[in-house]
Amino acid sequence: MSDILKQKGFNTRLVHADRLLNDPQDGAVHQATNNSVLFNYPDIQDLVDIFQGKVAGHAYSRQSSASIDALQNMISQLEGGVGSLTFASGMAAITTAFLALLQQGDHLIMSQFVFGNTSSFIGTMRRYGIEISVVDVTDVNEVAQAIRPNTRAVYVETIANPVTQVADLLPIGELCEQHGLLYMVDNTMTPAYIFDAKSVKASLLMGSLTKYYAGHGQVLGGVVVDTGLFDWAQYAGIQDSFRSLPVAMQGLMQIKKKGLRDMGGCLTSESAHAISIGMETLALRMDKTCDNAMQLAKYLQSHPKVANVYYPGLEEHPQHAKAAQYFAQFGGILSFDLVDSVDCFAFMNKLQLVLNATHLGDTRTLAIPVAHTIYFEMGEKVRAEMGISDNMIRLSIGIEDIADLIADFEQALA
Repeated sequence: MSDILKQKGFNTRLVHADRLLNDPQDGAVHQATNNSVLFNYPDIQDLVDIFQGKVAGHAYSRQSSASIDALQNMISQLEGGVGSLTFASGMAAITTAFLALLQQGDHLIMSQFVFGNTSSFIGTMRRYGIEISVVDVTDVNEVAQAIRPNTRAVYVETIANPVTQVADLLPIGELCEQHGLLYMVDNTMTPAYIFDAKSVKASLLMGSLTKYYAGHGQVLGGVVVDTGLFDWAQYAGIQDSFRSLPVAMQGLMQIKKKGLRDMGGCLTSESAHAISIGMETLALRMDKTCDNAMQLAKYLQSHPKVANVYYPGLEEHPQHAKAAQYFAQFGGILSFDLVDSVDCFAFMNKLQLVLNATHLGDTRTLAIPVAHTIYFEMGEKVRAEMGISDNMIRLSIGIEDIADLIADFEQALA
């Protein structure tokens, strides 16, 4: 039945994916939520074959269940991957992939603009003997200069949070292809509707499902997607026990067994169901969110009490041309610096519609003072290197009516 979805539009595939890919029982349009932890097999050989990977099936819900498989099938179809794994959060997906694929003595090249918690995990990986170079990924030459004989992978985010730097995505992908490096791309800010990761030669996609996929601020989740573009036969980090599998499945299976199974960051069936429901309106929400973000960015840019606006859709943005090349739309996050004479706390306390909250990808517009919260632990020196001022406010734009959003900013800035 999944053949029906081929060549269909994105919204059509979203709303019919669960029904046609997973064929729920009794004519249901959604896969039923299966909360069983264990699975019984009257013939013990069936259970043995599942444990040994000879046949597909479920042995224990920490590794898989019908509910989890249903969500993974839909994400793989939307992102154009050969397979995917879901996790309890975006950070669980990212850290699990790192630890499952990298080992002591390996070298990882990472963006200097990565999300705060991902940046914090750099210290953990270094304690485990993984070497890391942090570089400016808006310039492929910076990445090229960091390559060593023991380099195994390059990790970037499509649009950085909060200053919205855009990585030099395709040149880095071509560089990774040339050197046989794993290209790990966090596309949390740019889900499949606005970004084709395979067009930039990404090997693995990873990130949060909590944000735009789920979209309503009510469920946590993360994902790793294998695009099928990387030749795992050439990757030195695949363990011998996984070399007998088809080459295309070796990386994802190692992440599943040595990461998801052993580390235990599994998604619940209820969360998988909630994410699959939220996904149905992904494209509709992204259209409204991106349109609102563009209009609000232009409004803030023209306001005398705003010193700087950081949004890839603005022509003045340093990577605007790259963003226009890679993305169908420019995303739903933007940041801005208030002029020194305006106290950002006083301004934020006057907002009425906008929520003072940490999160991204919600239906509601959210604001947070960056230096005092999500990047406070990094310290002033690192914040300066990332372009984060003490008066910077990050916004996650929602789907409200734009006139109401602008009016709220207007009265708070007055």
